[in-house]
Amino acid sequence: MSMTLDKPLALCGAGEGGRAILRTTLTSPYGRKVRMAAQVLGLSDRIELIAADTRDPSDDLRLQNPLGKMPCLMTDGETLYDSRVILEFFDTLAEAQGIIPREGRERFHCLTQSCLADGVTDAALLMVYEGRFRGAEKISDEWLAHQRGKVERGLSALAALPPDPTRTDAAAISLACALGYLDWRAPVMWRDRWPELVTWLERFAAAEPAFEATEAPQ
Repeated sequence: MSMTLDKPLALCGAGEGGRAILRTTLTSPYGRKVRMAAQVLGLSDRIELIAADTRDPSDDLRLQNPLGKMPCLMTDGETLYDSRVILEFFDTLAEAQGIIPREGRERFHCLTQSCLADGVTDAALLMVYEGRFRGAEKISDEWLAHQRGKVERGLSALAALPPDPTRTDAAAISLACALGYLDWRAPVMWRDRWPELVTWLERFAAAEPAFEATEAPQ
């Protein structure tokens, strides 16, 4: 490790112009979380995005993150993953109000909601991967139902107590990216069943330009 543990971590690195390097794709919902947080906090110009291919065994992402997963941020001699850790790091760089409350009940409520929204994304991804990586004869309906239940329960809980759509914090970012992924890949048709979340996403998108700005190219 090239840095001392008591030295604050800076957003810089081996990218062009001394920028940190973010390994992700424009279609990754977790990469979108990081890109959105960077825009919200005014950090985007200090980060160079380099595409990653999690399925390519020759991609050096597997050296940067032994799990071979993205997003992965290389900064100031350290490599940070996953998206939740990177958002925590970005929050330490915020000069004013960040995206994670600093202390108390509010902090842990935000982190728990963020984790729940990420869990919805996790389950949705596994549903998509079931169809992508298995032949039709090997797809498990039991497995799909198991993951669908996670998505449905998570959305119900988030619809009952959603983040403030006018305040861009880690929970709101995570939920917006989860809903954006569900819209894109459609493993679960959510809009008719949870109209509260449709309204929430419309209000969030109207209040936060970074949501549209980080949408994957069609």
